[in-house]
Amino acid sequence: MRSPSALELLNAWEWGLSQHPIQRALKLLAVAFPQTPLKTLAQLSIGQRDAYLLTLRELVFGSQLISLATCPHCSECLELTLNSADIKVGAELSLPETKPQETFTVDIADCQVQFRLPNSLDIAALASQDHIADSQQYLLNRCVLAVHCHSEQQTNDQLPPNLWDAVVQRMAEVDPQADVQFKLVCPVCKHQWQVVFDILSFFWKEIDAWAYRILREVHTLACIYGWGEAEILALSPHRRQFYLQLVAQKHYGASVR
Repeated sequence: MRSPSALELLNAWEWGLSQHPIQRALKLLAVAFPQTPLKTLAQLSIGQRDAYLLTLRELVFGSQLISLATCPHCSECLELTLNSADIKVGAELSLPETKPQETFTVDIADCQVQFRLPNSLDIAALASQDHIADSQQYLLNRCVLAVHCHSEQQTNDQLPPNLWDAVVQRMAEVDPQADVQFKLVCPVCKHQWQVVFDILSFFWKEIDAWAYRILREVHTLACIYGWGEAEILALSPHRRQFYLQLVAQKHYGASVR
């Protein structure tokens, strides 16, 4: 995995403004893994995809994550300070490989279900549906590959509820990064609740804020020095900040440290 340059990240952000979050995730991974086919990235399980996004976020913005949560009971605002290590689940991932998707099985009594893990293509297919009564069932139907009961092949609609539940549980066990949750306690009213951490949403909000900030910096330096956008973005963050401080000192009397 490589860390994107400021220009690459800005280009990815601009492209992603009009895209679905799934496409944004794949675009960010494509920048981080330029030699990996997009199809391979799209077939990563949701947990694998999110693990790579978390690592990429660490390369771009560091290991500390600061987020806000609102107590559903008293509306108190909580500030959460997390570390990437607090969110990573399971072993470190290697580079994405182009290979057949891994399959898993669940055995209960005389029935066996073969399935694969949901990926970005499945989520995209779900998002394209106008009316889905049960989104989880839709994803399961896409991911269940074969059902055999009493040595005879069955269709998905013949699967008993307890087997569906077992498949969902097994998916969570083998792909834990796909559903990261935290237990929070309100310091005011002591209410306890669970929150889901979505690395894609969190990371994109950070990129969005960064992009607007960096564009303002480009505008300032371009106006003062006459440099082009590519030249300014090629500067290291420290050098860019130094020039901005010089501008502030000249125009507003601020000191340069």
